[in-house]
Order: sequence, then C-alpha cells, then structure tokens
Amino acid sequence: MIPFIDLKREYSEIKDEINSAIQKVLERGWFILGKELEKLEHEFSKYVGTKFGIGVNSGSDALYLAVKALGIGRGDEVITVSHTFISTADAIVRNGAKPVFVDIDPETYTIDTTLIEKKITERTKAIIPVHLYGHPADMDPIMEIAEKYGLFVIEDASQAHGAKYKGKKVGSIGHIACFSFYPTKNLGAYGDAGMIVTDDEDIANKLKMLRNYGSYKKYHHDVIGINSRLDEIQASILRVKLKYLDKWNERRRKIAKLYNELLEGSEIIIPIEKEWAKHVYHLYVIRCKERDKLQQYLFKNGIQTQIHYPIPIHKQGTYLNIVNEYLPATEKICNEILSLPIHPWLNEDEIEKICSLIKVKIT
Repeated sequence: MIPFIDLKREYSEIKDEINSAIQKVLERGWFILGKELEKLEHEFSKYVGTKFGIGVNSGSDALYLAVKALGIGRGDEVITVSHTFISTADAIVRNGAKPVFVDIDPETYTIDTTLIEKKITERTKAIIPVHLYGHPADMDPIMEIAEKYGLFVIEDASQAHGAKYKGKKVGSIGHIACFSFYPTKNLGAYGDAGMIVTDDEDIANKLKMLRNYGSYKKYHHDVIGINSRLDEIQASILRVKLKYLDKWNERRRKIAKLYNELLEGSEIIIPIEKEWAKHVYHLYVIRCKERDKLQQYLFKNGIQTQIHYPIPIHKQGTYLNIVNEYLPATEKICNEILSLPIHPWLNEDEIEKICSLIKVKIT
C-alpha cells in the first residue's frame, strides 16, 4: 500500500532532533506560553516576512481570532470561497457575520478576482482569499479592491507555508494571515497548532489577549477571549521542522514535476503554476471525469487518494440556510478533483507506479 501521507518516514528522518527538543521542554517543566513559543513566533514571522507572530491552538482558531480581532461581527459580510476546508467559512459565522461566496478560477482553484467587486455591499468588511493546495491566490487585484472599498484582507495560508506570490511569501501581503500546523501540512506539528501573522502591532497585542481568555495580565480580562494557546512541546517540534521547510517544499515541487511529466499526454488535467506563483504542492490535485472510478481502481491496487473537497461549503447542510449561491466552476470541479499522494518521502518508484496505473485506467 502506498499511503496518502507517511508521517513515520518524516519522523525517522529527524527523530533525534525531535526527541531532543521535546526532552528539553519536559526537563524545563514549562509547557504553556513559554520560551519555545516566543522563539517560534519570532522565527516563523521572520520566515514569512512579517513583524509579529501569534501562536494559537489551531488553524481554525487562527481564522476565528483573526476575524474577531478586526472587529467583524453581527450584520457584517466577509467575501471568501466555497471551495476550501469548512473552517474558513466557520470562522466568519462563529463571529456572527455572513460569508459571501465567490466562484473560483478553474485553473488555480483559488478565488476568481474578477468576480469579487460585484459581491461587495455596504456590509462587506473583509476578503479572505485561500491559497489552496499550496498555490497562491492572485493577491494584487485583491489588495487593490480592498484599498478601493476600505476592506481588510485576511490570507488563509493554511495550505501554503513557503509559497510565494511575485517573490513575496504568502502571509506577508494582506493585513493579517492565518496558518495551520495540522500534522499533514507542509509544516506540521504532532497535534493541533496554528499561527497568525501581521505587521500591525495593535492587532498583534489584541490577538495575544484574545487567545488567552482576553487577558493581558493574569486575572485581568479586558475583552472576551478564548483558550487558544500553542503549547511548548508543539512549538519545539515546529522549530525543528521549520529548518527543513524549504528543503521539503523543493522536494514536493520535484515530485509534482515528475507527476506532470509522467501524466503528460493523458486525459488527466494536471495542476498548473502561474508565472507569478511559487506553488509548494501541499496537495497534488488532478482532474478526471471518471474520478470516482479512478479512485476506486487505485485503492484496489494499493494507492490511497483523497478528495479535497467533495462537497463545497455552500452545499453543506449547515450552510443551506445561510447562503443561496450558484457557483458553476466550484460545483463542476468538485466532481472531478482527486488528490494523489505527495510528501517529501515519496520515492520515484512509487510515483511511477501511481502514474502507470492511472494511464492504464484512463486510456
């Protein structure tokens, strides 16, 4: 069986460093809001190219707290996409606001920037572009629209650690950005973890209060917050893995290139990389009209695949009473997309086997 992802291989490569980092935290005996988190916040924000980093419990909490920190709430609207993980929209709804969905570019699967302006109303407060699968959204027109209408831009960079837009790392372009460190991400913890980055010191300070019960000082609570803190053990693990992120991203790009070469000439639609983008291939997503049959065939032959995402958010039961949208590009690709295994420890023999099986099935 070729698994979709293999975290055991990752651990075996950096086992000694990981074990040593965890051991130091255990010996220090300080597990929440300590030196490891402070160092990770500094190192990761520097890596992204922002002034401040605020570690939180998860990427979902990062999005929720980012929306909250900007004062977005009941009666407000936030423009985003339906083709993403549900936490993007949940962050809006949990703050009392309404998500307004825009269709996607069928090539990059990110927000179609030509459709944004027609969705703006007097209630619109922000845009949340998602850098999906590791490919950046087209940020220049988004930032121009935001400036024109006085809107915030929250980058959902949960799948795009290290990706670049016109030479700048994603997360450094909008007013605020959110990252997930879920274990399967390009930079993943060994549990839940997330980070918010920004250049705005006031927003950063507010976020530090919001993640810690609204407290700036023990037993002093100026705002209503939550308990969402990235713990010291996960911070120590992420600090080790951050050193390898660029190397691992380059390996993903080489794997994607090999996939592209081996699938060339087939009926499969392979992912693209725009000239202004550096794709980090968190996921390698192909399109096939007979997607379900292909997935079943690959599974029978020992290949694990996944679908990201089979049901768009605006078609989920929890959102049917909130929005009523027709998004043709989103709805079309949801029936065709299939994510193939991709991680830095996938070898060429495995890639060749996967591609060979695909070509046999669809030709």
